[in-house]
Amino acid sequence: MAIIEPIIGRSIKRKMGGMRGKKMPFIAGHKLLYTCNLRCDMCPFWRRKDERLLSIDEEIMMMDSLASAGVSFMGFEGGEPLLRNDLEDILRESHRRFHTSLVTNGWLLKNRASSIAKYLDYLFVSIDGLKETHDKQRGVPGSFEHALEGIEEAKKYVQVAISTTITTYNMNEITKVVELAKDLGVGINVQVSYDYSTANNLSPEKKALYDVLLSLKKMKEDGYPIVNSKEYFDTLISSWYYGIKWACKPWSTVNIDPQGRIVMPCYVLNEYAGSSKVWETDIVRLWNTYDWSQYESCNKCSLSCYLEPSIFSWKKLSMVNERIIGSIANYISSML
Repeated sequence: MAIIEPIIGRSIKRKMGGMRGKKMPFIAGHKLLYTCNLRCDMCPFWRRKDERLLSIDEEIMMMDSLASAGVSFMGFEGGEPLLRNDLEDILRESHRRFHTSLVTNGWLLKNRASSIAKYLDYLFVSIDGLKETHDKQRGVPGSFEHALEGIEEAKKYVQVAISTTITTYNMNEITKVVELAKDLGVGINVQVSYDYSTANNLSPEKKALYDVLLSLKKMKEDGYPIVNSKEYFDTLISSWYYGIKWACKPWSTVNIDPQGRIVMPCYVLNEYAGSSKVWETDIVRLWNTYDWSQYESCNKCSLSCYLEPSIFSWKKLSMVNERIIGSIANYISSML
């Protein structure tokens, strides 16, 4: 229960701040490095050279600054986070402050699962299709088998979900990946590939994608272990096909690059280019002087870290039950 108390406390603080018109981020995403052992076609980040990475002391300064600004949820990604030998130390510090998650391609997971799981509340493992399709999209033969082995080991210790990016390569296999998640006894989160300027353009043609989104929504309603909310699919379909915009709240999430710099205004629009160091910035002041209004009608991406918190409402009982009550119940049951 120790992790729930600070999350609830910061959530109340954030809610009261919101009532006074103050914007506060409650989700943080941090790329620990750009370096990766895979070569995914749709990803621009492994193509970048890492500068000097943050030390553990700098990681702690970053986390303390984020916690002071009201952040409750911390997600680590890369590149490939498991390439960092000090990952356990970083996750330990995060778990003391935040609800902590990690995204990995799974190649190195089998041998590190038990050591990192004790500091994680949720683990995402990337799988983008069945064996042949996944290995093609990820650029390295054997990546599918390594990911499966990692999932089988990790689910012994922590709640696991598959993370899937829908592309032109795999869109016809996405429902099979959902079936795979069900067979493995894990969840699955899906999002649509975004065409970065320095990666291969694999975003699916919207007309062909329509039926895929409808199928995923139906599978969600039928009880398949899809992490995305039903409203997530409703919102994407309404926006991309019927012109009914959703109001994005990019200020709900703060992203931090491998050098500890804040990414503004969001993950995708400036393609993860950071500016000022987190611990040298008054985040609350920045968040409440920045002009967020120009991005509210963007609707270009399908990233859950932006769409889900933007459409969440305490008035939507299904979302409250799944995101709040269900999450707390799952956490408590995992401790028993």
